[in-house]
Amino acid sequence: MRLDKYLKVSRLIKRRTVANEACDGGRVSVNGRPAKASYEVKTGDELVIRFGQRTLRVEVLAVTETAQKAEAPAMYRELS
Repeated sequence: MRLDKYLKVSRLIKRRTVANEACDGGRVSVNGRPAKASYEVKTGDELVIRFGQRTLRVEVLAVTETAQKAEAPAMYRELS
């Protein structure tokens, strides 16, 4: 699954267009490297997302095409 779609489905970012802009702006990195929106997300990848002053690190636990609101947090695990 594309990175921008994963960010939207997992509800880490609210809209896919915003996720796409974050990737293009260099605010999202995968496994320590800046990633484009077209990057294919795999289980075990480590994502780092920068929101202004806040940085969010997560590990991908599952990649599914759709997820309901209650299921979305099970797709990733926050890292300290």
